[in-house]
Amino acid sequence: MNNQNTQDIDIVRENVMEVPEILARVYDALSERGYNPVSQIVGYVMSGDPTYITGYKNARSLIMKAERDEIIEVLLENYIDTRLK
Repeated sequence: MNNQNTQDIDIVRENVMEVPEILARVYDALSERGYNPVSQIVGYVMSGDPTYITGYKNARSLIMKAERDEIIEVLLENYIDTRLK
């Protein structure tokens, strides 16, 4: 074994879902369960408590795959794109 060479490894990320798709799926799951999806998502983003999100359709696991600051960024970008431009 030669310790002088750097090994290169490629990490393959499978089924990486973008934040907008995660939000859409979580929104749908919350709506189907009769929750106010906006209030529930705001509660999650503000507190970090995943119990604001239903486990239905794997929504809780999905939303925890996105960082909360990424969620806020996507929502703010969408607001700016649709309301301020």
